[in-house]
Amino acid sequence: MFPSDACRVGPVFRRGQTDYWTVMQSGWLHSGPQLWLRCVHRQVRVTAGKQREEHRGWLLTVDPVSHSVALVSFGEDGASVQVVLGHAVEDVEVLQEPDPDTEERLRSLFPPPETGGPDPDERHWRRSGVRRWLQQNRVPVEEDGNELRVAHVLTIRAPYRPDDCSSANQIILDRVQRLLRVQPDQVPDGPVPPGTSDGL
Repeated sequence: MFPSDACRVGPVFRRGQTDYWTVMQSGWLHSGPQLWLRCVHRQVRVTAGKQREEHRGWLLTVDPVSHSVALVSFGEDGASVQVVLGHAVEDVEVLQEPDPDTEERLRSLFPPPETGGPDPDERHWRRSGVRRWLQQNRVPVEEDGNELRVAHVLTIRAPYRPDDCSSANQIILDRVQRLLRVQPDQVPDGPVPPGTSDGL
């Protein structure tokens, strides 16, 4: 079974009991953020440059402008981050999904600042308002307990202000924070605007 059918671009290779799939350069550069963001936090092998150098690690984030890939490796001395420039990427091979411990380690690399939250009723009211505001601006968002998740790479914690956003992707972080700064005090209920493109 593929780690995610939504991320599958290119051929699949079977080695033992594991399915491997590759995003070739043409697919990687032109598939867009929807695919890239779904590949975040998976272990990948990136082949780059004319010499076809291989780089392995957990895909932490992808820069949607340059298409550069940030890979994290965990060792005895902690975590190290390597950036592979987007123009050099020849192909990206997804090897596996993270286990819960690895997922938590990846998320903890950029912990949000601690903030005091409002009471439960006000927290629910604010969370619902932020979710509606982002949806009305075509930003993919879903609730995860008391948190909001944006495109699988950004987290908004109570009390859901711009400074309560955390993400390793600076571009998406900036765009969501700008939206929250202009959010009205009350966001009316209403349908999400038609269209398939998102606001990121």
